[in-house]
Amino acid sequence: MNTQKINKPNLLITGANGLLGQKLVKRLLEKGDFNVIATGRGACRLPGEWKGFSYASMDITDKDNVLDIFQEYKPDVVIHGAAMTNVDECETSQEACYQQNVAAVGNIVVAAEQCHSFLVHVSTDFIFDGEAGPYAEDAIPNPINYYGESKLQAEALIQQSSLNWGIARTVLVYGISHDMSRSNIVLWVKKSLEDGKELQLVDDQWRTPTLAEDLAEGCILMAEQRAKGVYNISGDELLTPYDMAIQTAEFFKLDKTKINKTDSSAFRQTAKRPMKTGFIIQKAKHELNFKPKSFTEGIEILAKQLNLAN
Repeated sequence: MNTQKINKPNLLITGANGLLGQKLVKRLLEKGDFNVIATGRGACRLPGEWKGFSYASMDITDKDNVLDIFQEYKPDVVIHGAAMTNVDECETSQEACYQQNVAAVGNIVVAAEQCHSFLVHVSTDFIFDGEAGPYAEDAIPNPINYYGESKLQAEALIQQSSLNWGIARTVLVYGISHDMSRSNIVLWVKKSLEDGKELQLVDDQWRTPTLAEDLAEGCILMAEQRAKGVYNISGDELLTPYDMAIQTAEFFKLDKTKINKTDSSAFRQTAKRPMKTGFIIQKAKHELNFKPKSFTEGIEILAKQLNLAN
């Protein structure tokens, strides 16, 4: 279904059915500055009441499919958010991870080059080893798991292309999808404490958690301004999972004495995690006018969305 309007640039989103994709489509429709082309694998899973965008089924690992969709819609801007992001699954299924996170980016690059599209690509703090966080844009990557390696290879493909491009690196994205299909640390802590459970949360891993709406806004700012180069698009507070759990308990007035500190040695995970990442976001604040919410403000937004969903 093609509902493009004349005289507006066309903006194509990959991964539109996912958390970031949903936030991008919603915000772009509110702003009304682009013809929005939402793409995802399979059928459209966006809310039926949302109007004013086109949807196309597109498998990013299928080069011909990608080329066909790009030729049909001729996007002026592409926001590439689709990826395999389960870090442990990426470690155990490296070929699938490579196809979705590296080869697929190659397909997007070729199609975008043909259409002269500006590409905004979403990347991750996991390209770093966590030895020297928080990181600025010019820090030297050194991934310690295959997910991070795949995302770094994708960045290299884009940087070596003939495209005009911007890379939006982000950290620990949290939010609520419209169908409640995905949990996050806030929802997990809230439900666990409401159920009276004791929680163990690590106090030796540091991140700058990012509200999904803020990541969407940062990507849109880059798209609107055709902002070239690498931008850190994340929250501004360096927190541990323990800190996040305490803030969640305080916000919802739950029993925070059930939240216990532990360290990473207590957990066995397939893929290694960097200990201290997080981003310095002065560049995005200064050049893009990016203004992320605090973690407590993020919890408040999620609480309102929960009330609307109930």
